[in-house]
Amino acid sequence: MKYLFFSLFIFLAGRLYTQPLPGFKPSGAFNEQQMVIEDSPQGTRVLINAPLSGFGRDDRVLLILYALPNGNTIEQTNGKRLQEGDDWHYDIQHIGAQTRFLRNVISDRTIVVAYLENSRKSWPAWNAATADYRDRVRRMVDDITAVFAPWQPELVLNGHSGGGRFIFSYIDAHEEIPGEVVRIAFLDSNYGYDDSIYGDKIVSWLKSGREKRLCTLAYNDSVVIYNGKPLVSPTGGTWYRTRMMKDYLARSFKLKERRNDSLIWVSSRANRIELIFKPNPEGKIYHTRQVEYNGFIHSILSGTRHEQKGYTYFGDRAYSDLITDTIKIPVRRLNIPARGPFAETGSAFMNRIRDLPREEREEEIFLAAASGNLPGFLRETITLRGVFNDLNGTPHTIEYDVMPDYLAIGSDEDFCRIPMNPRTAQRLADLFGASLLTSKLSDHIWQQARVKLVPYNYVPVGNANELVTKFTEHNTQIEQQLEASGGRHGELVAGIKKDVIISSRIAERPDRVVIYGWHKTDGTPIQPVYSGHIYWYVDYSHGIRLMNRQVILDGQPADAWELLKDPVLFRILSNEDTPFEMPFYSPQSSVLSLQSSVFSK
Repeated sequence: MKYLFFSLFIFLAGRLYTQPLPGFKPSGAFNEQQMVIEDSPQGTRVLINAPLSGFGRDDRVLLILYALPNGNTIEQTNGKRLQEGDDWHYDIQHIGAQTRFLRNVISDRTIVVAYLENSRKSWPAWNAATADYRDRVRRMVDDITAVFAPWQPELVLNGHSGGGRFIFSYIDAHEEIPGEVVRIAFLDSNYGYDDSIYGDKIVSWLKSGREKRLCTLAYNDSVVIYNGKPLVSPTGGTWYRTRMMKDYLARSFKLKERRNDSLIWVSSRANRIELIFKPNPEGKIYHTRQVEYNGFIHSILSGTRHEQKGYTYFGDRAYSDLITDTIKIPVRRLNIPARGPFAETGSAFMNRIRDLPREEREEEIFLAAASGNLPGFLRETITLRGVFNDLNGTPHTIEYDVMPDYLAIGSDEDFCRIPMNPRTAQRLADLFGASLLTSKLSDHIWQQARVKLVPYNYVPVGNANELVTKFTEHNTQIEQQLEASGGRHGELVAGIKKDVIISSRIAERPDRVVIYGWHKTDGTPIQPVYSGHIYWYVDYSHGIRLMNRQVILDGQPADAWELLKDPVLFRILSNEDTPFEMPFYSPQSSVLSLQSSVFSK
């Protein structure tokens, strides 16, 4: 119970001093914040769990990369108290609760855990299906680490079951194990260990600094008979592989062996190396027990002054009071690549595309935005909430994330909002995991906007309103209005552009663009829903505001497109009379093929 009271103290203190991180959402429990990254690289999903404090200038971050076991989801790995009808997988690891235990113990580091999942629910299977898995794993770790770059995080490579394959893949991707890795922990997961491939790398890494630590947990799986057959081959299990590891390490380090209760402990000086073997005379399966019985806690505390204090490895759960009743996972962040250090400024880009033919201009706009050349303030979406009725009049609570402003090219200091045709916008939306708005959501955004500016229009003179020079002129006008209003970038702003929207009309006239909005200060849209322009028509007044395709409907994740297709639920997001047969602009065939190529650059 002492940890429950300690957690309550931390929670109350956190209410007074919190440090929200960009892109993170409060979890609603234990003073935590979380962010989800999906399909970066493709076929992967990451949940980053961090405390709401501990990110000051002098704080130090310990980033634990926890690769999931075969067959488990992030939610199941995080863990919760089982309710009637729950899947038993929610009660076998409890990495969330064990992380809270660690945060209550470790005071000189801010503990962050990144849960690493893939679409095949198996890192060995994902590797087998992914030719360049080494590069993708390396980039995945780099992207997660970059989130905490201001604190120069120390890394822990950790994983259970098939998660060990992720650890080895990351090691494979480097000639030497990177120096920022301070701990490697195999929780019954070193099936892929091979002396000739990993022995020297691990030895060199351990010798590179006194802060480097290795912890491996294994049980005698070689004697287990499951469904009438051996569970593993004579050389394929972690019992055999950990013994191999022990013999190889013994060439370079003095190891001692001791027995404690039912365990065999093999360790080096100061326990920097710790290999724990669980004998198994009864032939039981202890695969998940090694994690459940405080294994994750021990994998982080082994070799420190906190080892075996307040908990016992392979003992009763030391974290029971820290298990949540429910799990709240936020929607994924938009997959917008980081802006490159040598990316063009907005003014330079607009000047370069000023005289390009229409099709070439659109391609340049796509390439710039797809590469991440967007101002930083557009990356921080705003969460909006509303209660809307479905077609039957049943009310539903919807939460959705939108960009605070319209798509722009450039930096925070030098950018230009950029009109584009709907097909270019759709390519970017698909790339980012986003969607265009409906007219109903356009209205709701205006209602919720912190900054409402007066629409500024130009009298048509020939085709002047369709030229890049007018795009730039209008952007300058908006900036002047924003400054005069006291508004700032990153606040939800409305009234400055017409929205290029999705509509049920797209299926009827796929060669047209549908526009709506440009609300006056009384909320009346200047532009009613209109689909009279050919799709390639663009003028200064058109704006692209993206929303996350993932939404929260009545507390559960949902896909905005699936809702819009539903014959009853479509009215939650739309005020049109029929569901959306096509909640996107065509063609899409070229869009999906571009996704992997852009993120692989």
